[in-house]
Amino acid sequence: MDMLVKLYDLRPDAELDARIAAHGFEIRLALPPELHVVTRWIASRFGEGWASEATIAMSRQPVSCLLATVEGKLAGFACYDATARGFFGPTGVDESHRSKGVGQALLLRALLAMRDIGYGYAVIGSAGPMEFYRRTVGAIPIEGSKPGIYRGMLDLGPTGPTGS
Repeated sequence: MDMLVKLYDLRPDAELDARIAAHGFEIRLALPPELHVVTRWIASRFGEGWASEATIAMSRQPVSCLLATVEGKLAGFACYDATARGFFGPTGVDESHRSKGVGQALLLRALLAMRDIGYGYAVIGSAGPMEFYRRTVGAIPIEGSKPGIYRGMLDLGPTGPTGS
């Protein structure tokens, strides 16, 4: 199911930013020359479908894919305006870096970027951890939104380590 977020209510979280910085994480926009490194990393952890969406986000001008890095290595990513304008996602954090605030920081930074370019609302497409989105940014379910924009999509088959 998709979820809706009011972007005009969001504010930066300095405490969260300080927490992830203290753990050595940096969040920044992806650079186009990093496309193949980023999409290989995403495909190996989350599947080819998400890598395809990230390719679109990284091909935009300006880029609409944020990266979380630590010690020069990729730890997570978040995209917006990939499959559809006004949509947040896909997003993912490497298992070894989960529960450190990285996913929350990526989510918030991406949604704030969407707000800053003029969106009043964002749709989180096929939201996975719905309670996380509700708690973190006040997202609410959009009734009747499954399968939504993904209706009729080709079966991607086993494209990742978990077939996702």
